[in-house]
Amino acid sequence: MNQPPAYRAALNQLWAGLLLEELTRLGVRHVCIAPGSRSTPLTLAAAANDKLTLHTHFDERGLGFMALGLAKATLEPVAVIVTSGTAVANLLPAVAESGLTGEKLVLLTSDRPEELIECGANQAIRQHGIFSSHVTEFQELPTPSLEINPAWLLTTIDKVMYQQALRAGAVHFNCHYPEPLYGGSEDFSAYLAPLSFWQTSAEPYTQYQNNQVFRGDDIALSWQACANQKGVVIAGRLAPGEYALVQTLAQQLGWPLLADPQACGDSEWAGFDVWLQNADCSALLSQAEVVLQFGGRLVSKRLAHWIDLHQWQHYWLVDPLAVPLDPSYRCTRRIQADISAFSQAVLRADCDPQHHGWADALKGASERLHRIIGQQNALNELSLAANVTRWLPEGAELFLGNSMIVRLLDMCAKMSDIATFANRGASGIDGLIATAAGVQRGRKAPLLCLIGDTSLLYDLNSLALLAKATAPVVVLVTNNDGGAIFDLLPVPESEKESLYRMPHGLSFRHAAAMFGLDYASPTTLAEAEQACRQGLTTQGATLIEVQTPPGESGALVKALFAEVRDAALL
Repeated sequence: MNQPPAYRAALNQLWAGLLLEELTRLGVRHVCIAPGSRSTPLTLAAAANDKLTLHTHFDERGLGFMALGLAKATLEPVAVIVTSGTAVANLLPAVAESGLTGEKLVLLTSDRPEELIECGANQAIRQHGIFSSHVTEFQELPTPSLEINPAWLLTTIDKVMYQQALRAGAVHFNCHYPEPLYGGSEDFSAYLAPLSFWQTSAEPYTQYQNNQVFRGDDIALSWQACANQKGVVIAGRLAPGEYALVQTLAQQLGWPLLADPQACGDSEWAGFDVWLQNADCSALLSQAEVVLQFGGRLVSKRLAHWIDLHQWQHYWLVDPLAVPLDPSYRCTRRIQADISAFSQAVLRADCDPQHHGWADALKGASERLHRIIGQQNALNELSLAANVTRWLPEGAELFLGNSMIVRLLDMCAKMSDIATFANRGASGIDGLIATAAGVQRGRKAPLLCLIGDTSLLYDLNSLALLAKATAPVVVLVTNNDGGAIFDLLPVPESEKESLYRMPHGLSFRHAAAMFGLDYASPTTLAEAEQACRQGLTTQGATLIEVQTPPGESGALVKALFAEVRDAALL
């Protein structure tokens, strides 16, 4: 039986080392690694590169979401290393999310040599193109060979990463490694001779130049016509630090500012998801002739419906991503630009707003709405959403789960200037704890993660990522025994419990103990506040479980909607 050449393991390691080194030169600082044998060349190359910070997790699905969170937090590409087989497939949910929201993941998946695919070899699946259109770019890297110029490898990496720089999202390198995977030591100096200049520099092999720079004078004239009309500024998903400029622009224009929970800021028009159901409020806002939206993926269904009801002559949507962000198809000008750069350019534009303060009456509507919400003194999901942002110490940040909790904050909360993160691309409930863990590792600030019980059950093993948290982390879970969001949807009543809510009857006390997290189960609003404040000023992770009766939150929301529809808010 023929044995593999003795140099094979060393050549695998060499190619993996070139790959990881070039990625560091292209901005990769963090790499997330799951255990595996076929991925040994990549794993050892990452460990040997002192420019990289390593993060590990035993579950590839959670690993992908942790990388997603790191990419959200750092705004840099984050590498992911997994072994072959279904380990690769487990990355798909996080990859799909990044394809919608633009986080830069660099997927390094190890694979069997081509001759061992579809022949019955162990742990071998067809990995070519496994992520389909969810990735920005896919590149198959062949079995390492001395017959392939190493410059080809570097230029190929540069080409793929340039596409990511232009279009964001994930890129996928599928790496074929034959055995042996361990050991081996060879002198490859002659093979590496074409890279001599690269080896003595710190720059990527190929340097691309992008001339697509936003220029404010491109929009100056058309913007003047918009600024002289009644308008609305909408703040969608923004990066921390961007909201202040958007707020300043709205103040200069004298237009109402409707801030999504992902905007990292608040405005005097908070609660629009609720007060838009009031006919008087909706009629006043509908006098708007212009919409200027920053960032996409809006949480509020009522706001999306309001946008959809109108045929806008001027609906500008500004976002750095190239992906479509206009589900209503009402956008008349889509501007792919850095939000801060665009805001600064518009602030410098010569315009004289003619309708300053035209919707200021809605500030009073917001205040009256929050007085109604403030009547909730018992511990329930509405009172929690209305109060929890006030419990954060200075510098603490938020990660918002999906389903019910993010909608309740949209309805009830005043967000203040809090760096806020969420997975609102596919808006799934999977991987939320892992994503929050990645955000915390990237930001290194105290973090409050608000999540529902079904979401926590879905990602329970990712609590292991919080066990060694280097800053205070609080996971606040609202346990209403199943999917409370379905209480707000017209699902068949006879099947609601068994096929939609799916009650589980579980508590998370033992889960906290299993993963070494502090635990609290408050029964009053004051106890919840105390537990949250204490957890966010104590090193390590705390799980706070707020148990509420099934169906309660849905009933409270419906009652609030009914009261607001008929209330005199203006």
